[in-house]
Amino acid sequence: MNIDVYTDGSSRGNPGPGGYGIVLRYREKEKELSGGFRLTTNNRMELMAVIVALESLKTTEHPVVIHSDSKYVIDSITKGWVFGWHKKGFKGKKNADLWMRYLMLHAKFKLTFTWVRGHNGHPENERCDLLATQAALNQPTGIDQGFENELGGEGLF
Repeated sequence: MNIDVYTDGSSRGNPGPGGYGIVLRYREKEKELSGGFRLTTNNRMELMAVIVALESLKTTEHPVVIHSDSKYVIDSITKGWVFGWHKKGFKGKKNADLWMRYLMLHAKFKLTFTWVRGHNGHPENERCDLLATQAALNQPTGIDQGFENELGGEGLF
């Protein structure tokens, strides 16, 4: 049996306050997760959702299917770009901190990635979008340290 993971990310402005939403499903069990950050980007939140979802799983024994509307995340992984970026030390690539965090998880799981069209009535994607948007809009106080470090403190106040 697969563990199905549905993810979405959101930012209100790019950069701006952002959030992620996750629905985890295994058989009849379901769990929702979300979190928000005061300053981040949409792509970071899309990738953060995948990372947080994998980090929340208590087992690596079952295959995991990640469903995401992010071409950035899906293509970077399924087309192997992230592995090439890693070999080159992520030179000139954004979000290296999150990609390295993802790669540490990648080897532990049997993963499959499925792209879903966003804002197209897919129930789990719509739920993740709502969770991510609410997390971004509810005056998040979380600090996306990797992003704020990249800014070097500019644009924070």
